[in-house]
Amino acid sequence: MEKSLSYVLKEQKMTLGTMKGKSVFVAKPTDRRRVSHRAFCDEVARATTFTGAEVEAVLRLAAETARKHVEQGETVDFGDIGSLTPSFRSKAVERAEDFNAQKHITRPVVKLRPSARYFTLSGVSYERVEKKEKKEKKNPEPQHSGPSAGE
Repeated sequence: MEKSLSYVLKEQKMTLGTMKGKSVFVAKPTDRRRVSHRAFCDEVARATTFTGAEVEAVLRLAAETARKHVEQGETVDFGDIGSLTPSFRSKAVERAEDFNAQKHITRPVVKLRPSARYFTLSGVSYERVEKKEKKEKKNPEPQHSGPSAGE
């Protein structure tokens, strides 16, 4: 399988640094296609003695188990994938005694910190592709709610 990352060039105005205020071009990665969860599980299954459904069940169980640990404030080492840690947003208060966790802590989430060793891509080439034009939305005929001119 060829390791090639597709990209498009996008123009943007720099807001920081030595090129502040200038229009520059930067490469932005594009995805070729998305691999569905089912297709991914089937691909893993072909390299093992498991079926795709069994791989999917194990992945689901692993995710549920990891979530349970993270909900208890623990960090889960997920091997080559990375680590899962609890995180949340917090509203600012001026005095510590005014802080109420139920009121000021919001949006608790599980954060994935990918393994740098495993998820640093190496040995890839780059392929420039043309930016896809956005499809124009067709404007439907306006609906008249009142009587027409001929009535």
